[in-house]
Amino acid sequence: MSAPGAAPGGIPTRWYREVSRRQWTSMFAAWVGYVLDGFDFVLITLVLTEIADDFGLTTVEAASLVSGAFITRWLGGALLGAMGDRHGRKAAMIASILLYSLGTFACGFAWNWTSLFVARLAIGMGMAGEYSASATYVLESWPVRLRNRASGFLISGYAFGTVLAAELYQWVVPALGWRWMFWIGVLPVLVALWVRRALPEADDWSAEVAGAKARPDPFRPLFATRGRAVVNAALTAAASAALFFVFTPAGAGRVPVLSAVAAACLIAFAVQLGGRRGWVLYVALMVTVFCAFLYSWPIQALLPTYLKTELGYAPGQVADVMYYAGFGTMLGCWLAGFAGDRLGTRRAYALTLTASLAFVFPVFAVQDSLVGLGVLLFCLLALSQGISGILPKYIAGHFPTATRAASLGFVYNVGALGGAVAPVLGARLAEGMPLGQALAVLAFGLTAVVILLVGGNVPHRLHRRLDRTADADRLVHGPVSVTPASVDHAGRGEPGGRTG
Repeated sequence: MSAPGAAPGGIPTRWYREVSRRQWTSMFAAWVGYVLDGFDFVLITLVLTEIADDFGLTTVEAASLVSGAFITRWLGGALLGAMGDRHGRKAAMIASILLYSLGTFACGFAWNWTSLFVARLAIGMGMAGEYSASATYVLESWPVRLRNRASGFLISGYAFGTVLAAELYQWVVPALGWRWMFWIGVLPVLVALWVRRALPEADDWSAEVAGAKARPDPFRPLFATRGRAVVNAALTAAASAALFFVFTPAGAGRVPVLSAVAAACLIAFAVQLGGRRGWVLYVALMVTVFCAFLYSWPIQALLPTYLKTELGYAPGQVADVMYYAGFGTMLGCWLAGFAGDRLGTRRAYALTLTASLAFVFPVFAVQDSLVGLGVLLFCLLALSQGISGILPKYIAGHFPTATRAASLGFVYNVGALGGAVAPVLGARLAEGMPLGQALAVLAFGLTAVVILLVGGNVPHRLHRRLDRTADADRLVHGPVSVTPASVDHAGRGEPGGRTG
């Protein structure tokens, strides 16, 4: 029997020949969804100054529009992730694309801060579902030994979407205004229709779950009894309300208390979904993703504002710098995939982030050289943002197939609240120091924290203390059939149970 990556007779084959035409088609379809995901989401950062001028917003109010999409992500990730576990990855992909596309289209009709903020909430739910559904779909469809590569290729679509948005920005906004940028965002609806028609279901889900008599129900622990259902409904309302007030001017003066309320509610959900042996894994991964967003999103969300306000760049120059940033991230995602397959997901993640630290402060030291800034930014984002290409592989590997989409969707998107905190925190810090310095401090400090968490394998080490049978990476095993009993076990939120 030949080893993976070898032709009959032991001659090494090109890795891309191990990927079938159907698997490449699956990748392309999911990648296009991510392109449009990145395109839709980055629009708000590009036109933030124009919107602030039109609506008379303060810096903090404008930054809260970026945060708005993150407030509902935890709920969208859980709901659409559960849909992916129960009804298939493809159905969840379609629903997600439709939701964030229509939300972006609605942004173009906003008449004030409130109406735009509400549309951003819908975008957040759709983006959350897109992340979990597309990531699990591709990871479960590609060959096992190439799954870091699959993850990196997929996430690179988001970076390409940001480049596409930057290109359109310099042509559309000066001529037609910022609203037209959002109206273009309805185009992903066509992708959703094509996805429904063209794609097969993910291999692992089809093999392990599709034929099972009892489909997974990741939310079963939340509604096991009538009393628990009532309590969790109240927790959902409390978490949503608290997050709204935290990330809008309405909560001024009460942010610490409201943040504590939101955190307590979300941790309560994690404890129930993770179960007795898995809750610590959920919480540790949430913290890891939260810190990852805190180091990456200050730059990602406020870079156009920094370029326009502190450096005085014109729209065309901003677009040029965003090209460097977008292509750097895209190339970094590709390289991260190859590095992850060669070195291992966790080691590649930690080493790449460590290398990125050398570029953080130099990026914000450059003042009068667009090319110099672009090159440094390219290198920084290729290493620091690009490595996020294998973040789906890192997180998803901790969970069994039967509950993978819901677990990934919940954990990642609760952690993604760091992306809501990041631009507001960056804006707050910029009140006492230059914006560039504030972004550099946040990026450097939080990158170091993520290096320690991932490099030290902290989530898995904590999980192993409660569950000695926990696998380090469930995506390296081939699919196995799922019995009704194992699906029922997974539905109780026990990641320690071996179902994959």
